[in-house]
Amino acid sequence: MVPLIRSRQSVRVLPADPSKLEVGDIVLARVAGTVYLHLVSALDHARRRVQISNNRGRVNGWTGHDRVFGICVAIDGVPRPGAAGKSRSADPDGAR
Repeated sequence: MVPLIRSRQSVRVLPADPSKLEVGDIVLARVAGTVYLHLVSALDHARRRVQISNNRGRVNGWTGHDRVFGICVAIDGVPRPGAAGKSRSADPDGAR
């Protein structure tokens, strides 16, 4: 499977609003003490957690909203579909 983000590609990440996440979003989340980019593969709103998968789609497990720090809004300058409006940024164009 072709990865969503290849090695050395530039990404733009903004602070995430976990309540607005959807399956298919790429998030910056802490796993076992290290922060990685992960694909959101399922949501559990009642327990305030997201299921995260690696860059190639393998499921890694569940993590709480408090461990989701950011959302990837662009890869190599190309906006990610559906990522707009899911950050906690006050600026409408996403700049901080």
